[in-house]
Amino acid sequence: MQVGKLAAQKGQSEEVKKFGQRMVDDHSKANDQLKQLADSKGVTLPAKLDAKDEATKDRLEKLSGEQFDRAYMNDMVKDHTKDVSEFKKESTAAKDPAVKSFASDTLPTLESHLKEARSIAPKERKEAASKKTGGE
Repeated sequence: MQVGKLAAQKGQSEEVKKFGQRMVDDHSKANDQLKQLADSKGVTLPAKLDAKDEATKDRLEKLSGEQFDRAYMNDMVKDHTKDVSEFKKESTAAKDPAVKSFASDTLPTLESHLKEARSIAPKERKEAASKKTGGE
């Protein structure tokens, strides 16, 4: 969510800004559901980003313009590819029915995010390459 907020603020492309805002909205909703599930199981969720996500956020904060858009969208493709894989596995293999249900219910949204990220990422690479070669 924090990286999505960053994209909504720092993105150069309107597509990247909208995608970042969608990440904030959709992941806020999923996090609320996950928090309820965790609370019902007596599990405390981490209150801050893990080291890997914090490093990604720090790296992206230093970028701007096309560099930011390209790096952010590439990270979104990579992260959502991993997330979709993990949620697919949990939607069928989780032992806890509530966890299985959460994974199954969340999976279509993650798949939609991945599809959208993949459609935006190549445009960002193409636009950056085009500007380097003089717009051809």
